[in-house]
Amino acid sequence: MSVDTDSELREAIVRHEWNQFQHTNNEGGRAACQGNWPVFHQMRLAQFLTWPHDLLASYAADLDAADAVGRNLVTEKYGRMMASTAPAEFHTNIEPFIPQLSADRIAQQEQVIKQQVAWAADFRARYPKLGQAMRVLTTDEDTLEATSFETYLRGELGTYSDATFSLYKAMIGERASSNPPRNITEETLLHTVKLGGFASLEEAETQQAA
Repeated sequence: MSVDTDSELREAIVRHEWNQFQHTNNEGGRAACQGNWPVFHQMRLAQFLTWPHDLLASYAADLDAADAVGRNLVTEKYGRMMASTAPAEFHTNIEPFIPQLSADRIAQQEQVIKQQVAWAADFRARYPKLGQAMRVLTTDEDTLEATSFETYLRGELGTYSDATFSLYKAMIGERASSNPPRNITEETLLHTVKLGGFASLEEAETQQAA
């Protein structure tokens, strides 16, 4: 993946993920969201707009490396979520076929997840209408039809290489230790609503409430 700027790199990553998403098999047939490029682009770009260059470059390399060995990181992400939403199927049909994470890696991921769930809860408390439009928050709220923010994040982090996860963890740590702390959920949602045509979270919240 050869790109010149962070903007181009982000767009290339979103397109690469979209291409992998098109080859993700959904139980019961193709999911409607697999045909909705504008929403996919908005949601994924908003996330990557919060990332520094070194993390973007590392994740782009992960996607290229996955292609080279026949892995699909988007398929794997959704598969890992099924550890919560469909555990029996996960343990039988998915877990044996995806890379296993070490106990240390899992523990480090859980530290990151705890911080991000707290940030998401804080955001939802301050922007309740926007919060209502988000996923349910925690894994104990998962159902077959609804996957929580926590479970989705756990699935996604599990697909990152050790190098990418290390950079991601450092980014979250830097935001948490900033004065004041920088809530990455708030930053991501601000990018999301701006990409959707709103000037601010407050404007988007008001329109959501209307």
